[in-house]
This record gives sequence, C-alpha cells and structure tokens, in this order.
Amino acid sequence: MDNDQRTIMAIGTKKGLWLAESTDRETWTLNGPHFLNLEVPSVAIDTREGRTRILAGVNDWHWGPTVVYSDDAGATWSEPEQGAIKFPADTDTALARIWHLRPDTAERPGVVWAGCEPISVFRSTDSGESFELNRGLWDHPHRSQWGAGFGGAAVHSIVPNVRDENTIHAAMSTGGVYRSTDGGTSWEPRNKGIRVGFDPDPYPEFGQCVHHITADAQDPNRLYAQNHGGVYRTDNSGDEWISIADGLPADFGFVFLSHPRTGGTVWTIPLQGEGERIPVGGRLSVYRSTDAGNSWREQHNGLPDAEYNVVLRDAAAVDEHPGSVGVYFGTRGGEVFASNDEGAHFATVATRLPDVLSVRAAQFAGAAQ
Repeated sequence: MDNDQRTIMAIGTKKGLWLAESTDRETWTLNGPHFLNLEVPSVAIDTREGRTRILAGVNDWHWGPTVVYSDDAGATWSEPEQGAIKFPADTDTALARIWHLRPDTAERPGVVWAGCEPISVFRSTDSGESFELNRGLWDHPHRSQWGAGFGGAAVHSIVPNVRDENTIHAAMSTGGVYRSTDGGTSWEPRNKGIRVGFDPDPYPEFGQCVHHITADAQDPNRLYAQNHGGVYRTDNSGDEWISIADGLPADFGFVFLSHPRTGGTVWTIPLQGEGERIPVGGRLSVYRSTDAGNSWREQHNGLPDAEYNVVLRDAAAVDEHPGSVGVYFGTRGGEVFASNDEGAHFATVATRLPDVLSVRAAQFAGAAQ
C-alpha cells in the first residue's frame, strides 16, 4: 500500500456535500456538510494546471442550479452571481439540474464538460467558471423525440476522446449514445446492437435508455455501456455494440467504471430487475473484468451482505493513484465505501449520510492546501 499520497473524495448528496481525506485510502477524515440541504447531483475534481479544483453542480431550490468550485479543499467556494450555466434567452428554457461534470484531458487545460437537464451539453474553457451551450446537440432534429428516464431527461455521460479532440461521445436518458466527430458541431446516434426491451422495435436508431458510458484506458475507440437492461462494449467508437453481460448476475444497473491506465479493466455494480433496483439478492458487490467484459469476477470483501439501496451512475468513481487504483462508491442509504487495491477489499468511509448522488476522488495536485 502506498502512503505518500493525499487523497480527497467529494461526496455529493441529496442534502449537501461532504469531503473526505486520507493518506492511505483506508482511514478517512470526513468534513462537512457544505451547502447543507441543497442537492449536489454532480461533482468533479480537476487536478490539471498544478492545482486541485473541486467542482460541484449544486441545485439551489431558490436560486436554481449552478456550478461552484473550491481551490482550497472546501475552505472557500466561488459563488457566481449570474450562474455558471445558463440557457441562452432564445432557447426559452431554464436549467433544471447539472447531472454530470467532466474535466477534459491534461492536453486541453481549462476545458470542462457538463451534462444537464433538460437534455443538453455545455462546455467551459475557463475551468468551470462559465459554460456555453453546445448548439449542435441542442438543435438536433431528434431532440423532440428524446424522452425522460425515471430520474429526468438529461445528458449524464460525456466522454471526450483522449487522442482526438474533435471526437466526443454523450449518452442520455432517454435517447441513447450520440457521437460528434467535429468538436460538437454535429452529432449522430451510435446505438447499433443496443437492445430496447420496452420498445416495439427492439433495435431502434435512437431512443435507448443508456445509464452510463465510459471509455477504455488504452483504446479510446473502445467504450462500455450500462443500459436499462444490457451491458455492452463497442470496439469501433460506437458504430456497433456487443453484449458483455455473460458472467454477471444481472444486466441492469447504473455504474460503469474503467481503469485509468490498464486497458480492458472495468467495474460495474449489477442491480436486480427494473422494479426492485437493489443489489442482486440484497448482496452488495462490485464486479470486475480484466478482459474487456469477456469474463467477470465478484468483489465483495468489506461490503455488506444485506443492502437494499441502489448505487447511482455518478455515485461511483476511480482515482488515478500511481500504485493500486482506488475504487469508490456510495449508496442511496448514505453508505460510502472505498478500496485502495482496485476492489480487492473495501473500507467504510461514511454511514448515514443523505442519499449519495455523486462521488469523485483524486490525489492532490501541487502542494497540500
């Protein structure tokens, strides 16, 4: 175990944000809440440009949703007077929720993506201080046919290609996976092979209820998707998807994580059925694959045998520790777990928090704050 790294975890909940710190990623110091009684559905930790910036998508019930950030481990927070994310006046639309925040690569400093409700993508070029609506997706001719998932109509996954700045994938509920190859100017559906069990046409061009997508560490054209029924992989940037659900106890769920360095290594948390939405059999387990989903192995050490709360899509993360990668997640019952050995065993970070909506973890960049 490596003990020379300071790690911070941001935990967004239904009623505020908590920050946890650790030097061994097994014992944690918890502080908070920040923004008590405000929903925090999205968080991100940006370690580019020699500093550690914590970003949070906060849903203020009076002032509306916005993005705030802290560069001093939560001691102070920005408070944009006009709101960091706003729809242009000509859209006649108001922002409902910021579902997902995604810093781009180190080679694209300042760029931060946001997936929002109603279905939309925003982009920042100033590290999250302000955002601009992506008109290509907003004006897409399919938009009137996109529907709302159980939680709302939103873009919940944004995956910029690490080698090609013009290629971006976005996933939405409901609408499916869309890809841009021109920097976001235009978008096309990329859902071939993803089955829709609730549709008369089981393989439509779009309309899939994708729950989460992520890219492989070594091959940016290889992506993984957890669907509303179905676990998939594409090896050609979304042109065609194949099922990789064999070996899992269920093909429903929300979480899909990929290793930051090792290709083919991914994690998911299967859930039982559409109506129950609990860990399979009440046994909370993470499943790991080291061969791009061709086989799976259960990881349960340190996790409860009786757990009946769901793990949401943004409530799970991996860090980029130079040794063993950390795996983190929280439940809607307010339990938060962390592994410092790539899921081999988990430790409890927090209990009895409000519903956990978002989790991110990272090692501090630069000097300790």
